Amino acid sequence: MKRLDSSRARFRLGVVSGSIVGVAALIAGAATLGPPAKPPVPPVKAVAAKPSSAARPTPAPTHLPGYNTERNAYFGDLHVHTKLSFDAYIFNVRASPDDAYRFARGEAIGHAQGYDIRLEGGPLDFVAVTDHSEYMGAMREADTPGTALSKLPLVQGLFSPDHNKIAEAFTRVVTAMRQGTIPKEFGDKDVAGRAWREVQDAAARNNMPGHFTTLVGYEFTSAPDGRNLHRNVIFRTATVPGLPFTSTESQNPEDLWRTMDGWRARGIEALAIPHNSNGSDGLMFQTTKFDGTPMDKAYADLRRRNEPLAEITQIKGTSEAHPSLSPNDEWANFEIMESYIGSNKKVTKFAGGYVRDALKAGILMQDQKGFNPYKMGFIGSSDTHNAAPGSVEERNFFSKVGREDATPELRGSVPPGGAKTWDGVKTDSSSGLARFQSWGASGLAGVWAEENSREAIYAALRRKETFASSGPRIKVRFFAGYDFAPGLASRSDVVTQAYAHGVPMGGDLLPARGRVPKFLIWGVRDPNSGFLQRAQIVKGWVENGVAKERVFDVACSDHLPLDTAAWRCPANGAKVDISTCATERFKGDVELRTMWTDPTFNPRQRAFYYVRVLENPSCRWSTWDALRNGTPPNPNLPATIIERAWSSPIWYEPQA
Repeated sequence: MKRLDSSRARFRLGVVSGSIVGVAALIAGAATLGPPAKPPVPPVKAVAAKPSSAARPTPAPTHLPGYNTERNAYFGDLHVHTKLSFDAYIFNVRASPDDAYRFARGEAIGHAQGYDIRLEGGPLDFVAVTDHSEYMGAMREADTPGTALSKLPLVQGLFSPDHNKIAEAFTRVVTAMRQGTIPKEFGDKDVAGRAWREVQDAAARNNMPGHFTTLVGYEFTSAPDGRNLHRNVIFRTATVPGLPFTSTESQNPEDLWRTMDGWRARGIEALAIPHNSNGSDGLMFQTTKFDGTPMDKAYADLRRRNEPLAEITQIKGTSEAHPSLSPNDEWANFEIMESYIGSNKKVTKFAGGYVRDALKAGILMQDQKGFNPYKMGFIGSSDTHNAAPGSVEERNFFSKVGREDATPELRGSVPPGGAKTWDGVKTDSSSGLARFQSWGASGLAGVWAEENSREAIYAALRRKETFASSGPRIKVRFFAGYDFAPGLASRSDVVTQAYAHGVPMGGDLLPARGRVPKFLIWGVRDPNSGFLQRAQIVKGWVENGVAKERVFDVACSDHLPLDTAAWRCPANGAKVDISTCATERFKGDVELRTMWTDPTFNPRQRAFYYVRVLENPSCRWSTWDALRNGTPPNPNLPATIIERAWSSPIWYEPQA
């Protein structure tokens, strides 16, 4: 393992000199203002990678600022709601798509509660506004005097600045939607068309190739019986359909995918990203079709063609793994939300609701039936309903849904009524604030792309060269191959060689007779966040007809020795002072980088591998709220958090 202690600024800006060229320039990504001097990396060998999209791209005649053949890390948010979403408008949010893009670029905007909000960690690189397609713009229309919608009984008294009435209004509308009793006027195509045009126009106005990328998108909001099947639909270019396909037409995601195939035939390219599988009650990644019939290869191909990614972390909880499904993973209990989306109803079925479980189900189906519907890369995003993309900072947390959870008291992180202690205050999940207390200040999408443009970022999403973060801008790279030279992890041309002789995250590794693959793992801290504690490999494989999993620590901070019998790092001793939220300054690493060989590798066993990088512990947003309020943290909530980032998987595909 290689450990470097360079300055924060170098890793933040990609400015390099002397001996750290091999680290900062290659993994930090945006290291230069123009094309690098070295030639493009040669294609990946056919024996090592499938599909061919993992090969190096042919450089275009002209490039945008920052173009890099070895690809830059860009951070963004592909799940953002504004006043055009029916729920955000009810929550008193009046910020527009233009406001969302201004916020993402680092400007301050107004919050529904009346205060200003702004990113502390700096501007994002790319954003998609993804307002709910169902009744897009209808609530604004209903709040406009003289319109047909404004005269409906359902909307009378609906729009109130009083947060005590917001939940009642939201419940009234959602109940009508689920019962099919919402007035037909809410489906007015002219209203939806105007809002959809506003989304497109704002994306066009704010797209700045080379500096800031906007992607046109929307949310398909299916929730049969309240079980979450939501997807964000992201378009490659400004060429989009006249109106989105919505769950009012069909709640079956298969109909969305078939519609997307139809768009593609007309030159409209898009992909869908499922989110909050944790709130699906096992429905998102079940092992049958939507109607309960068996899956087949045609279904798997349809799903994979249209859903190459999954959002594994966001404000409404993290969907990587659940402790009941991964009992041997000490870090699985991370920002778990165990209720339905939009209510306190408890989830009863966790299998089929978490991404790692889905990956295991997928390789088992591939082994037994010859197809895998769950070959998904990873991203994170926020699901902000405040038009505030990237608002995932623990110490700068202003929550999610406008006025409904806009203050620490409303989200249950400080005692109610100005009390200074929690004595006599109900703090458990029956307090009525359970959903807001389980919010996580998460997450972000990361991509590795040649330049900051719609085409390059969308291509990275398509080939799954993506990673997810719970909030910090941790950069993660992950490669697998058979021909990595000894000492590659320490070489200045490590990325060139990794692309030339292996496959990046999101790809397939094919077998090589008599050879064992090597894995290159690489993480670099966010200089505005904590130091790194450890890097891990999460492996899933099929053995004797059973899908199994294991977590391997592969790189330890602070020069600590890795116990290769248990594959665990010793604790590095990093602590948090809860009274001040001060973290340990001299524990943890700036960078974790290593080459690893799987000691349990069996060339006949189908498997997947992904990287998880963990920070030192730090204060959770609820503790920051309490600290600023001068009160103790809520004893029912975790006081600290271990922030993290995940790479997309690499799949090992044995010969049939």
